[in-house]
Amino acid sequence: MKSILLKLFFFFFITFQIQSQELLPFVENYSKSDYQGDNQIWNVVQGKDNAMYFANNHYLLRYDGVAWEKYSLPNKTIIRSILIEGDRIYSGSYKEFGYWLRENGKMRYVSISKNFRLFDEKDNEEIWKIFRYNGSLYFQSFNDVFIYDGKHIKKIKFPFLISYCFVVDKDLYAASVNKGVFKMNGSKITSPKGWDILKNTVVHAIEKYNNQTYIFTQKRGIFILGDNKNLRSWNHPLNEIFKSNGINVAKFIKNNKLVVGTGNKGVFIYDFKTNTHKNIDRNNVLMNNSVLSIGLDKEDDLWLGLDNGIAHIEVNSPISFFYDNSGILGSVYSVANTKKGYLIASNHGIFEYDSGDFKMLPGTQGQGWNITKIGEKYVIGHNDGTFCYENGTLTKINNVSGGWNLSKSIIKDTYFQSTYSGILVYDDASQLEDFKIINDFSKPIKYVAQNVKNEIWAADNYRGLYRVLFDDNYKTRKIENITQQCKIKNDFGVKIFEFRNEILFLINKEWYTFNAISGKLDKNELFNTTFKNVSDVVAIDENHFIVLQQGILYHIYADGNKFVWNMIQEKYYKGKLINENLRIFRSQNQYLMNLDDGFISLQLGYENKQDKGVKVEVYNDNELLPQDGKIKHNAELRINVISGIYGAGKPNLFYQLNKGNTYTPISNGAIVLNNLGSGSHSVVIFKHDGVNYDKVSSFEFRVAQPWYFSFWMILLYLLLIGTVLFLYYKWNKFRYTQKLRLQAEELKHQREILEMELKKENELNIQEYEKHILELKLQTKSSEVAGKSLSIAKQSEMIDKIQHILDAENDLNKLKSEIKKAIKINEVNKHEWEIFETNLNQIHNEFIISLSKKYPNLTPKDIKLCVYLKMNLSSKEIAPLMNISFRGVELHRYRLRKKLGLNQEENLSKFLLNI
Repeated sequence: MKSILLKLFFFFFITFQIQSQELLPFVENYSKSDYQGDNQIWNVVQGKDNAMYFANNHYLLRYDGVAWEKYSLPNKTIIRSILIEGDRIYSGSYKEFGYWLRENGKMRYVSISKNFRLFDEKDNEEIWKIFRYNGSLYFQSFNDVFIYDGKHIKKIKFPFLISYCFVVDKDLYAASVNKGVFKMNGSKITSPKGWDILKNTVVHAIEKYNNQTYIFTQKRGIFILGDNKNLRSWNHPLNEIFKSNGINVAKFIKNNKLVVGTGNKGVFIYDFKTNTHKNIDRNNVLMNNSVLSIGLDKEDDLWLGLDNGIAHIEVNSPISFFYDNSGILGSVYSVANTKKGYLIASNHGIFEYDSGDFKMLPGTQGQGWNITKIGEKYVIGHNDGTFCYENGTLTKINNVSGGWNLSKSIIKDTYFQSTYSGILVYDDASQLEDFKIINDFSKPIKYVAQNVKNEIWAADNYRGLYRVLFDDNYKTRKIENITQQCKIKNDFGVKIFEFRNEILFLINKEWYTFNAISGKLDKNELFNTTFKNVSDVVAIDENHFIVLQQGILYHIYADGNKFVWNMIQEKYYKGKLINENLRIFRSQNQYLMNLDDGFISLQLGYENKQDKGVKVEVYNDNELLPQDGKIKHNAELRINVISGIYGAGKPNLFYQLNKGNTYTPISNGAIVLNNLGSGSHSVVIFKHDGVNYDKVSSFEFRVAQPWYFSFWMILLYLLLIGTVLFLYYKWNKFRYTQKLRLQAEELKHQREILEMELKKENELNIQEYEKHILELKLQTKSSEVAGKSLSIAKQSEMIDKIQHILDAENDLNKLKSEIKKAIKINEVNKHEWEIFETNLNQIHNEFIISLSKKYPNLTPKDIKLCVYLKMNLSSKEIAPLMNISFRGVELHRYRLRKKLGLNQEENLSKFLLNI
């Protein structure tokens, strides 16, 4: 009963400890979408070429830190195991084992078992483990072991089903599924004394540590071989966790650590020195809880083969992480460690982290900005005021909103706090409730610093740098906008940096110091030379600080007048930095830095000695290109820059193309070049430590002329040009002949045209002559018409005369005689009148036709009147021609005007003349 209670106590204790674990190593997860393979990863090893190799069901995966490659066996079977020796990567599969060689950038498989015909159709063997023992390679399945000495293969068949074989020192053990563990001596198998406890359990690992043998079982935890050669259960609370969650794989690693991969609780990393452990699973950062295999790289960092994916855990990195996957914290703006845990200021409030639990301090909901430790007190700037945390108790100091930063004066023990509405002054750190306010300076101030008495420097949250002068009672005497006075246009987001009792100002990536003599800002030559393109700077202590340069964080150590740069890889914080609010809290030999979803802890003395051993692999159309190789014009070139480093020591790489002036960062280790011109090109790779660019590798290649400038194309162009010139010559000759023939034909046509023109001219002359004759005839007709008109007029006179005679004479005989005489004189020939009528119609034929079309309602008598009017005859002259009276002509004219639609103002004769 006591034993059960003790085990339960241990279980709950370790569960409690699991919840309370805080800082974890950095973990990179790789899913199937990354490596485009299958689920289970059965084996992980690092090759001589520094690439990582994985047995992934139907694929052999290779990852060099830049690109993933996958290969399948000729028979497409599942790969269960791999072992690397030299340039060979041995693999075991279903009824197959052999090795892989890398040639021309690709893996080639060579079968060993095929040549020996080891398996027949009845066999159902898979090679689950490969290891070397006594100079020979052992390929182990569940039923057999195949021993290969390089020339021959010896097969040993087990009398029972085994799980795995293990080499411990010079001994070889075979773990059966239910009969315990056996020691092998050649083909002989013996059961070690005192190991009967391992019967009916599956052993997944046997490792030796500090001269003690540890046996890791699947469901019964860990056993240790004692001095009396008997096995005893590992007396540690973790053992109960392993029993309930199952051990799949285990390995001792550097720095006295044990790594245990479980079936459903991720991986445990136990430190024998500190007797502490870390559990990495899906509750924090691991993507899958079932660990199938463990591998190590040359940095002694872990690679886990999971049931679904791969994980790289930097157990030896100087950087640790605090993850908050729950979302309780929100974005962390400041963090400080306490005796029990951590104090965290986030955009959700102020949290106390103790024993694995988050607890929001009462009354602190809202935006927390900054935590500064003064002695045993923690001063917390908050959106609602300033709080003081001491010995687990929180008190509110003041209600001044927005305590962004708290800085100590360089010359005395005074603290200045920058807030939304100005600057607060704390003269006595033990009496923080007593504070003063800098008068007449109510601006949102982000940073404050002091190194001269009665003077402070204040950086506005938005733009501007102010020099504030005050008396001993902090009453302002003068406020100067220094950036405005110095005519610095872009003074947004000014940073104030205190370094060795000197105050520097970072304004638009330029460093300035104040010249008290000139009263102006001078550029600082040392910092502008050493720290170019720096966008942010945060102090750690008087000799350490952090700078952000082109998106990369560097930890700077000031060793005298020398600055030592240590790059912090971007993968640790990419997309997680809170711009303009990067804060550092030093804790003994470490410092804490805030992130969006937690914070990171870095070693203060960390030195990132970047490895210069960089290898370049260049591919064109998926084919490896040798040095000075040649590619087609307009082809894509992919350059993989492989450092062989996967952890914190991975170098920061840049490249130059064709010895240009710019250094281009290499993203994810790959350079992709397109649209290159013809001729020779060079790519030089540089390692950058923040100050210097050191050449680490280079590659030269040539780009061929485009196909349209090749030898055969040039020859074709010459042939085409020759053909064109020849055709041009023949064409010109043909055109010249044609021109001569056309000229002859043109002369002939000109003669014909001339003859035709002459003939036409003659015809025109004849027509003119005939026209002239017609005009003469027309004139004659007109004369006749006029004569007839006069004749008619005379007849009219005659009639008038007869009328007069009749009125004057009374004598009948004399009257007759006179009338006869008058008639005889003025007798008009009837034939002449008909001629007159005909001639009149011929002369005015066009006028009569046009008038008839335009006014079809006109009668012949109307038309005759129109003709007389067009001839400009008066009514008196028209009357006898129409054989009517003068009054009748006027009446007829009146009716004609109405038919023609003329008003009184329009002249009838002029109207007819225009028709």
